[in-house]
Amino acid sequence: MTALCRVLIAVSLGTSPCWADELPLTKNLPVPDFQNKAQDTKPYNFDAPPGGMFRSITMAEGFEEELGFRRTHEIVPVQPTEQFPTGTPAVYIVFHLHQHYQAFQVFGRCFPEAVPGLAPGTMVSEDAMYMALEDETGYLKLFPPSKEWTPGRYKVEIHAGEEVNEMSLVGTMRFTIIK
Repeated sequence: MTALCRVLIAVSLGTSPCWADELPLTKNLPVPDFQNKAQDTKPYNFDAPPGGMFRSITMAEGFEEELGFRRTHEIVPVQPTEQFPTGTPAVYIVFHLHQHYQAFQVFGRCFPEAVPGLAPGTMVSEDAMYMALEDETGYLKLFPPSKEWTPGRYKVEIHAGEEVNEMSLVGTMRFTIIK
């Protein structure tokens, strides 16, 4: 019922229209009272597997393409693991994304972390995948730096955006090559 109808009904009944009580005003509170407290927030860990836009991300020995429930092509991991033999032809990082409203690229840059004979800052492999607006899944394929992987521990920096820079890092994955 509109306010005009209420007034007309009240006048026709011989009563005065009653308006809603005014809401009480709150006192002027300082801005920090409305902000997140530093002790209540958890800092983002860039040295852990990425979160945020990634629904899931895993390392695997391969991938398969399946038809999704919306008739889209979904990439799923085959034999997920974080330990690979030295003869592995490639290490796959398979991921599933939350909905996104812009196309971008996902980059993987592989560095030795504890590998005898390789300096930790040396990039040994990299890959990138362009994610179109309709894409929900993807993969990165990391090849060994020579004929086969050297046994040890490797880390993979995951970047998202148009190019790799210090602001594009979203997380880090790790895997081990065993004899």
